[in-house]
Amino acid sequence: MESENGWRAGLAADYRAVFVEQWSPYVGAILLVAILAALMVTGQFWGIFGGLKLWGDWFNNAIGLGSLLGVKPELESPLSHRMSLMNASLVVGAFAAALLARQFALNRAPKLEYIWGALGGTFMGVGASLAGGCTTGGFFTPIVHSSPAGWAMWAGLLAGAVIGLKLLLWTLDHITWGMEAKVSHGETPLRAWYPWFGAAVLVAMGWWATSWATSGDAKLASRAILILVGLGMGFIMQRARICFARAFREPFMTAEGEMTKAIILALALAIPLAALLFEKKAIDPFIGIPPAFWAGSLTGGVIFGIGMVFAGGCASGTLWRMGEGHLKLWVAGFFFAWSSSAFSAFVRRWDLLTPEQNIDTMLDETKVGAQVFMPQTFDSWGWTFVVSFAILLVWYLFVRYNESTEKFTVL
Repeated sequence: MESENGWRAGLAADYRAVFVEQWSPYVGAILLVAILAALMVTGQFWGIFGGLKLWGDWFNNAIGLGSLLGVKPELESPLSHRMSLMNASLVVGAFAAALLARQFALNRAPKLEYIWGALGGTFMGVGASLAGGCTTGGFFTPIVHSSPAGWAMWAGLLAGAVIGLKLLLWTLDHITWGMEAKVSHGETPLRAWYPWFGAAVLVAMGWWATSWATSGDAKLASRAILILVGLGMGFIMQRARICFARAFREPFMTAEGEMTKAIILALALAIPLAALLFEKKAIDPFIGIPPAFWAGSLTGGVIFGIGMVFAGGCASGTLWRMGEGHLKLWVAGFFFAWSSSAFSAFVRRWDLLTPEQNIDTMLDETKVGAQVFMPQTFDSWGWTFVVSFAILLVWYLFVRYNESTEKFTVL
């Protein structure tokens, strides 16, 4: 009897370690890179902005603004569009992880926070429209694809995080309305059943992916991979609390740099791994490089950085926190999607990101930058690695120094 009780206690401890206790962000970063590598092997890349923009396009068409904004009347289904499907699966993956941990709750924020969520989401949509992508498609993926566009947005995000924190600090000192906290509705009789609901969600998503994979339709089969990729990303990011906004914000807010160092680790692993896949012709590097280096990437990064501070999350961070039940992030996500659609109309009207191929370089160029691939620019993978890892080293040393001295905190 005692051995049976010990066996059950051991199972319970293992469950808590995997599904309840927070994972190390370094473990999350490594697992995230593994999933991204699997995605890249199939010739695809990780992006979020395009899917959110599609959601905004559908909304604008529904309320009659689509024709004024130049949105196409016939849009691809959100469950067929590549990025939209990954986004939806990411939310569901985080939802399942939160249920398994009994951490799902409808978290209500003070009234003013919803305004900041709307403002932050709007800024993120504008910034992503200029940069050709968010913290995923404008920063992380381009760096993994060895493009300086990602580093330009990185610089903009750093500046935007500092500006955003200073503005947020000013609001805390001068605005007192709407700061009363609301009680979150997390306790419910159903809470004991959450792990079973979470397991059911995972089984249902697995069945959906399997049915598409075995449908005999090549497009559905390729989309089945995206369901599993998005699901895995959402699960991992919720468990390890992976968030790009935190990586840029925390060193300047609290001097805490663990998340930043986890993102640095992810990039250090992903850059050479992606280079190997490029050399093996598994994926075309240019599909993940926006034609926005350097003006669009830098300017978009500053605007996006300000927005993510007020929203309380980046693009992917907004999605997985939506899965946890954070109502402020649902507001931020809505305005992110809507502003992505609305501002993209101005981007089209001004031809900011309309690509034209430069005959000399054979690269796409726009009014806010160009599509640049560092191995092609340097004519060498060696210099590409030197530049990329030098920047990562400087970033790490800055974060590590600030953890010890707190000299660069703005709060």
